[in-house]
Amino acid sequence: MKKSTLIASFFLLVGSVPVCAQTAKPVVVNPRVENLTNPAGLEILQPRLSWQINSTARAVMQTRYRILVADDWAKLAANTGNMWDSKEVNSEQSLWVPYAGKPLVAGQTYYWKVMVWDNQGGMSDWSSDTARFQMGLIQAADWSNAQWIGYDELDAAKRYVPGIHSPGSSKEYKSVVSGNHVLPLLRKSFSISKPVKKATAFITGLGQYELHINGQKIGDQFLAPGWSNYDKRVLYNVLDVTNAVTNGNNAIGVMLGNGFFNVPNERYRKTLLAYGNPKMIMKLLVEYTDGTKSEVISDNSWKTAPSPITFSSIYAGEEYNATLEQDGWDKATFNDGSWKAAAVVKAPAGKLVAETGTPVKVMATIAPQKCEKNSDTTVLFDFGQNASGIVSIKVRGQKGQVIRIYPAELIDAEKRINQKNSGRPYFYAYTCKGTGDEEFTPRFSYYGFRYAEVSYAAPDTIKGKKLTAVISDIKLLHTRNSAPQIGKFDSREDLMNETYALIDWAIRSNMQSVLTDCPHREKLGWLEQTYLMGESIHFNYDIYSLYKKIVADMMADQITDGLVPTIAPEYVVFDKDLKDFRDSPEWGSAAVVLPWLIYQWYGDKTIMQEAWPMMTKYMAYLKSKANGHILSHGLGDWYDLGPNPPGFAQLTPKELTATAIYYYDLDLISKMAKILGKSAEVTQYATWAADVKKAFNAKFYNAGTKKYSTGSQTAMAMPLAVGLVEDANKAAVLDALKTDIITNESALTAGDIGFHFLVDALTKNGAAQMVYDMNSDDKVPGYGYQLKKGATALTESWQALDTKSNNHLMLGHLMQWFFDGAGGIKQEDTSTAYKNLIIAPEPILGLDKGNVYFNSPYGRVYSEWDHQYSFHVFTIQVPVNTTATIYLPTPPNKTILESNTPLAMHREIKPLGYQNGRQVFKIGSGKYKFIIR
Repeated sequence: MKKSTLIASFFLLVGSVPVCAQTAKPVVVNPRVENLTNPAGLEILQPRLSWQINSTARAVMQTRYRILVADDWAKLAANTGNMWDSKEVNSEQSLWVPYAGKPLVAGQTYYWKVMVWDNQGGMSDWSSDTARFQMGLIQAADWSNAQWIGYDELDAAKRYVPGIHSPGSSKEYKSVVSGNHVLPLLRKSFSISKPVKKATAFITGLGQYELHINGQKIGDQFLAPGWSNYDKRVLYNVLDVTNAVTNGNNAIGVMLGNGFFNVPNERYRKTLLAYGNPKMIMKLLVEYTDGTKSEVISDNSWKTAPSPITFSSIYAGEEYNATLEQDGWDKATFNDGSWKAAAVVKAPAGKLVAETGTPVKVMATIAPQKCEKNSDTTVLFDFGQNASGIVSIKVRGQKGQVIRIYPAELIDAEKRINQKNSGRPYFYAYTCKGTGDEEFTPRFSYYGFRYAEVSYAAPDTIKGKKLTAVISDIKLLHTRNSAPQIGKFDSREDLMNETYALIDWAIRSNMQSVLTDCPHREKLGWLEQTYLMGESIHFNYDIYSLYKKIVADMMADQITDGLVPTIAPEYVVFDKDLKDFRDSPEWGSAAVVLPWLIYQWYGDKTIMQEAWPMMTKYMAYLKSKANGHILSHGLGDWYDLGPNPPGFAQLTPKELTATAIYYYDLDLISKMAKILGKSAEVTQYATWAADVKKAFNAKFYNAGTKKYSTGSQTAMAMPLAVGLVEDANKAAVLDALKTDIITNESALTAGDIGFHFLVDALTKNGAAQMVYDMNSDDKVPGYGYQLKKGATALTESWQALDTKSNNHLMLGHLMQWFFDGAGGIKQEDTSTAYKNLIIAPEPILGLDKGNVYFNSPYGRVYSEWDHQYSFHVFTIQVPVNTTATIYLPTPPNKTILESNTPLAMHREIKPLGYQNGRQVFKIGSGKYKFIIR
């Protein structure tokens, strides 16, 4: 067959795509303030505005914009920006444009829109006129003398801050009675006599709260507010309650739980912790259509009584006694004459700060896949997925009958739940009121589980003399941080798809208001995973606000001498025999790495500016701990795969990982100093880094073997990844690493610290295929091995041991490789927020067809590859207002078409030559289909 006939036939196969779309009108989408959609509670006086642009044309760049901001929606609708009219601004900037209008007022809502012009003569319509932002209570006076109230005050002698680690194993604390206080209801009646324009609740309750107005639960947050060090920062929420208030009599009702504010010293508890007894503060601001305002504040005019929640523990579960319910307690018609006056209590030491980010919510509902009787008194539900969350149940029982629900991620040989290694005992208990179908959903605790064992109740299809209550419905409510999902990987290889899901469920389960390591046993914010798993998470979820909070948590918990603890908030101090669990450079370095990553991902350098004192103090602290520029303390390559049970590093000296990350910190802080205009510090940290590099190579590099230290995967990969290997030695070190991997039949050994750098070093040095080979075998410990053992979320150990957590965030670093390795999505070294993209998909044998997408701050980036026998197809999408350099793997003599036509016909595609087996092109925004024959 002739070549022309082959090409014609191929055109029929792939379909026709126009060579170049006609000039199209740009459309402004996704307007954001401080990278949030319609945020409430902003406490900065010049909030920054961002937007994205869609267009069907190619190579589109913004050339101008105009912004209008108004304090009334009607004014904005009439195209009047009475707060700010930027006029036409000649600029490409579409991210982080600072508000520059009239002064903003605490509590006030503002409305805004934007229009843009592009480089092809297009002008957009105005963006959606529903975009808005609301200010928080910026100064203490803005709270209008609202007071902290509760049922009672904690005896100062019972305050335990920081918490006591594992109090059940300590004779001194084992018998301490703590957490036996009342969990209160609080209420307040008020009246409204004229039409309401808007009503806003500014509220927090510690440890957690649930707000009701006129019998209606307000908002969909779970475990609000977010966790923090309550002696430093207390988060509050700003909630729109306009639709909940009514003309006439109204009532506010608030339920309080313990959360991390008070952890009872009974059942399972990671720590004995008590900041105080539950308390709350609230201001209700009502704005009327006539321009006037009124307020309701928390004070001793409120009433309080014990809640039906009789036990609340973030670590041990929740008990609810429905016979103690007071019907209508949150409605205006309720008679609270028997309730006592609320106590005005001591305010927490922490500053009130608005929680403007993505709260924890119920993000999925999972029905059971199976139910069976597993004892005379219990039935077992299998939801088929190990996830963070709670059990919601609908049941019919006799008054006073107690039903217990034990969640667990594993079961034993007798099909009974196994909480041995996830924290036991943990359970929910519900006391029936005997009025027919009753629903119970826990409010102030959660767990990580796949199974639920229910006592003394069963579906009506299962019979038993002791199973007297009837379960008509039960479900797993998956709770996590509500950061929107913005990316995904898919392929036609089942193992890789299942691996993606395995890691993704661990990410979801551990994204709370901190990034936890596991959703059951600890729930603590271990910091190493924030940056080691950072790229993996950020390609999938918009974590700007979560990571901004984590940086603030670290700043709040930094010790006077500069130490950044391994966990933040530091609810418990690991000291004495556990000192390495408090002070490990690979963990504390999140204080330096996270501000850099946030800048790289989102283009916001203000977090670097705010964190600069923390970063410099931490570097000085590490210097004080170093001996000849070598650090020798910490946890090392935690959970690497060696001859012994997993735990402390077995294959790599902790001196190597600690010193390597020390150098990495210095290199990053020198770069940040340059960005922030701190010229003296640039030189200081660069010189310091050079000294550490020299000491590191002198101690660990063996010029004869071309290996570092023990030659483990971690020992070799970390120096390559962070830039410690001298240029003259890079090829030899990489070859030695690859040779060892091949010699060991691609078995992986690197742990929590090292595996991230192993994947990174191999991918960046042209060995992405080796990453695939190491992770495509289910016969040796790794992802496939975990899946073969039945794991549905990433496990703590490579071996998926049942003696360890089976829903753990660390070790999921292959997720990053799906996006920047297989999919090839990266950005230029000088780029931030993916303004100047690199798309360099890797030809992976065994992963012949797949795709990844990622919604960058500018819009969607898409990379798809399809390797056929005689041709290869790469489909790429680049967002408006960005450019991309494309590296297509192909021999130099191959024909490349785009949208079925030769490249020469596309003026918007600029050839840049041939480099390292790849044809290189520069392109602007748009969708492209490259065909290589």
